[in-house]
Amino acid sequence: MLSFECDYNNGAHPMVLQHLIETNHEISLTYGFDRWSEAAREKIRLACELPEADIYFLQGGTQANAVVIDSLLRSYEGVVCAESGHINVHEAGAIEASGHRVIALPADNGKLCNDELESFMQVYLHDESREHVAQPGMVYITFPTELGTLYTAKEIEMLYGTCQKYGLPLFIDGARLAYGLAASEDISLPWLARHCDAFYIGGTKCGALCGEAVVFTNHHIPTPRGFFSNVKRHGALSAKGRLAGVQFDALFTDGLYMQLGRQAISMAMHVKRMLADAGFRFYLDSPTNQQFVIIPNALVQELKPQVDFTLWGPFDADHMLCRFVTSWATTAEDIARLGDILNKTK
Repeated sequence: MLSFECDYNNGAHPMVLQHLIETNHEISLTYGFDRWSEAAREKIRLACELPEADIYFLQGGTQANAVVIDSLLRSYEGVVCAESGHINVHEAGAIEASGHRVIALPADNGKLCNDELESFMQVYLHDESREHVAQPGMVYITFPTELGTLYTAKEIEMLYGTCQKYGLPLFIDGARLAYGLAASEDISLPWLARHCDAFYIGGTKCGALCGEAVVFTNHHIPTPRGFFSNVKRHGALSAKGRLAGVQFDALFTDGLYMQLGRQAISMAMHVKRMLADAGFRFYLDSPTNQQFVIIPNALVQELKPQVDFTLWGPFDADHMLCRFVTSWATTAEDIARLGDILNKTK
């Protein structure tokens, strides 16, 4: 089956897998204190130009979001995000399960707008009953967004300025960070690291078997006290911490992580042009590896047995909104096969 369903339905990049094999018989310290995890941390600090950053390895994105958000918030605080934000729509209430409300604000093509955040904070601060509601304690955004769109440097700069104005940590979900950075015209990894208080570098969707690297920048807000203990409290502490450490050691050797991002974006642009040439409409203009396409219901049924893609939801009575996703593993042969299938359905 030809698959454009997601970017984490394959194994690991061969160089990552090779590093796991080469180190397999070595005995190491546990819980992320092994030499490969330490080497990966130093490589990530260098890539981010953040020598004072604190870095922790977790196994998955929802896990990273839940632990970081719970660690940055007080018990009575909530997290502000776009209404389409991942923690609001696709994490099965994981944040609420830790006792924190997700405060969802209107979004613009998947992005949280600074004006919405500023307006919300003004309404909250002038509400004489504000002590009766979940208090905003931090802001969460994704890069790229849930809809494959990107914040510009100016948009993040404005959000971060508003966060500092109100004493709110800014946390950036980077599950697809390699793809966002590869597609962005004005944001690099060092720039991103300078404009937030915490973020994570996604490995699961970007070349690793599993694993996310959580980075606390320590600019204005220090690494949460007892973060390691809170990781364990959430059941997220891996005894074999080397599993993630070895993989990130490989991903951040010789620029591999960014190479994988560029590969996925190159393939996504081929898919985008192919779908456009076939006459399909797009839900929005995405520069990243997620492309949202409007397809007639009858054609969806014809394509599904041949190509795996995600049904995002009904667009109208006659059309379905569908998502096509490329990854670091997508090949030119995959694109050619997709072209052949589309040509046969015309």
